[in-house]
Amino acid sequence: MAKQSLVKEFLLFIKQEKKWWLIPLIMVLLVVGALLVFASSSPLAPFLYPLF
Repeated sequence: MAKQSLVKEFLLFIKQEKKWWLIPLIMVLLVVGALLVFASSSPLAPFLYPLF
């Protein structure tokens, strides 16, 4: 059996279990995570902190 990547396995789970509502949730979590990483290493950090 070939090794499946985590993303591929997650997408198969969503498709089989019909849990389409998880896609926006994961996207929001990724955006918030990217904002946190960007806020910690950017000169614009003081302007991003009020968002949290």
